[in-house]
Amino acid sequence: MNEGTPSSNKFASETAEPALTHVRSDGSAHMVDVTAKSETTRTASATATVRTRPDVIEMIFDADLPKGDALPVARVAGIMGAKKTPEIIPLCHPLPLGKITVDFAREEDCVVISSSVKTRGVTGVEMEALTAVTTAALTVYDMIKAVDKHAEITDVKVIAKSGGKSGDWSV
Repeated sequence: MNEGTPSSNKFASETAEPALTHVRSDGSAHMVDVTAKSETTRTASATATVRTRPDVIEMIFDADLPKGDALPVARVAGIMGAKKTPEIIPLCHPLPLGKITVDFAREEDCVVISSSVKTRGVTGVEMEALTAVTTAALTVYDMIKAVDKHAEITDVKVIAKSGGKSGDWSV
């Protein structure tokens, strides 16, 4: 199989959909070359939900859990997670993150975690925003598992992005 010929790429066709960006013509994964892309300010926001019982929500927001005050620990964990994204997601580019926020909203039977990540770079920060909320959600789960073994992490998603060639969008 000749790697350089379009016909050898089973993942792309000149007349069909564009090629997968992280797959070489032989089917192996690689990190995309972003050196020719323009540097712009880029942001992404994501959310995740930790579902639990109302009494556990009360303990979380009263800082009354057996393991301690969950939300400050989860906030720092989320920030650290965003910073470590390229270490745990193999094809992510390391980025100079300029701002990371992690916040919590109280609902009757869940905590909604939101993050916003900002950089000035050549590729987006969606993965960093997702890693922030997921790491924060895992930390909340870890802090409450002694009082609710049935808690769930749900609804992890990117809700907005800006910057770059593909433009801005939000849900």
